[in-house]
Amino acid sequence: MAGEVTIDSGEKRLNELGYKQELRREMTLFKTLAISFSTMTLFTGITPLYGSSLRYTGPASLVWGWVVVSFFTWFVGFAMAEICSSFPTTGSLYFWAAHLAGPVWGPLASWCCAWLEAIGLIAGIGTQAFAGSQVLQSIILLCTGTNKGGGYLTPRWLFLLMYIGLTFIWAVLNTFALEVIAFLDLISMWWQVIGGTVIVIVLPLVAKTTQPASYVFTHFETAPEATGIRSSAYAAILSLLVSQYSLYGYDAAAHLTEETKGADKNGPIAILSSIGIITVFGWAYILALTFSIQDFSYLFDPSNETAGTFVPAQILFDAFHGRYGSSAGAVALLFVIWGSFFFGGLSITTSAARVVYALSRDRGVPLSSVWRRVHPRHRVPSNAVWLCAAACALLGLPILWINVVFTAITSIATIGWVGGYAVPIFARMVMREEDFSPGPFYLRRASRPVCLVAFLWICYTCTVFLLPTAYPISAGNFNYAPVALGACLGLIGLWWVLDARRWFKGPVRNIDDPQKDGGGDGVRNNGNKV
Repeated sequence: MAGEVTIDSGEKRLNELGYKQELRREMTLFKTLAISFSTMTLFTGITPLYGSSLRYTGPASLVWGWVVVSFFTWFVGFAMAEICSSFPTTGSLYFWAAHLAGPVWGPLASWCCAWLEAIGLIAGIGTQAFAGSQVLQSIILLCTGTNKGGGYLTPRWLFLLMYIGLTFIWAVLNTFALEVIAFLDLISMWWQVIGGTVIVIVLPLVAKTTQPASYVFTHFETAPEATGIRSSAYAAILSLLVSQYSLYGYDAAAHLTEETKGADKNGPIAILSSIGIITVFGWAYILALTFSIQDFSYLFDPSNETAGTFVPAQILFDAFHGRYGSSAGAVALLFVIWGSFFFGGLSITTSAARVVYALSRDRGVPLSSVWRRVHPRHRVPSNAVWLCAAACALLGLPILWINVVFTAITSIATIGWVGGYAVPIFARMVMREEDFSPGPFYLRRASRPVCLVAFLWICYTCTVFLLPTAYPISAGNFNYAPVALGACLGLIGLWWVLDARRWFKGPVRNIDDPQKDGGGDGVRNNGNKV
């Protein structure tokens, strides 16, 4: 019929859930996949924690730990893909929790999920800014003569300025049109795929010697004199932290479903494709680094060329300087890795702003009327972007005084981000099957077993990130995450008990037409699909 407008399947489902289309829906599957992949990132999870994980138990536990963590990550991915297919909204986890938990528990579930996710994402921006500054610190050191040649090691105040500077740049870029963000994330995907391929192939070829396969795949050694940890089992658990920190962030596709064409189909595809790509490339990256180690003990020596501050940088330096007598190649590859942090921070800022926007739209944040405003020209939640940037900057201020900032920020990011996954997955697991309104991606009978494994794995992951990472415990090595996260969640919980539970109802519909709303809860009423 002439003039008839075809409604996108994702927009139609959004209307059924009680929301009108406000954001521009122009993301293709490939662009959504690029943003999701950029949020997970190839280098940004592995690189900063590679050294500490290697020191706990040597190479074997690190290499095989990636395989184990990847296996369980697939359960989480499948569970989330099924839910995403049913609820293609920008609030993603927060919205899922509210509707899957039902009218009684929905408000509390969405409240907990939204705040966990917001905390995790904002801390996630901090992890990218900190690690990106760390790589930049190594680049500056190598370019000015190395630690042994009088090179410049950035002091704390300059490190903090680099941290805040990256956060500021990401916020500025996120205030531009959505096309700019999507274009940069598209570059990011190819940057990591091509750059990762180059590093994986070139590094072992450049290294004058490589470790034998028996060392990489079977060598296990603890370092109690350095870590204070004498239990091999405990050390092995800590060695898996690099993999558990790296293999999340695939929910980014869900945050953009209101801006993605055919989101009920393309959202799940983007989630699972991101996991598949990062699983393969991540393991290859770990193997390339490990095979290229020249001297294990020298990697951690404070007197080495990188001042013992960044093990991957030392591996790159040893390989290129040993072969060519120059650090130029190492600096070039470090720049590729730094670019990954830059693009990763940009993507996480995008996701964090979407979560804050969705929560503000439903009046779940103080001054919600401010943070839910959409830029009149660019149609992006610019105020939410700057709120996230400001919170991230404050999170980095302790850099001036303590040495364990990255440990705390990483733990907070992982527990908040991954912990947010647990709420809707648990709700999906315990709800009646006849109350679930499936989308095109549906696990059917496999849903409950998959959700159970995913939920237990998330609980385990959150627990290990609360553990001490060195002994004896002191002010210099104490993992402050339990205290910081406990205080934050305690205040949020107290707010709920004293006030928020009286007025917070979870996602608020912005479509009042009952013909479109159809009940708006995304479940079945009296056995009839809404």
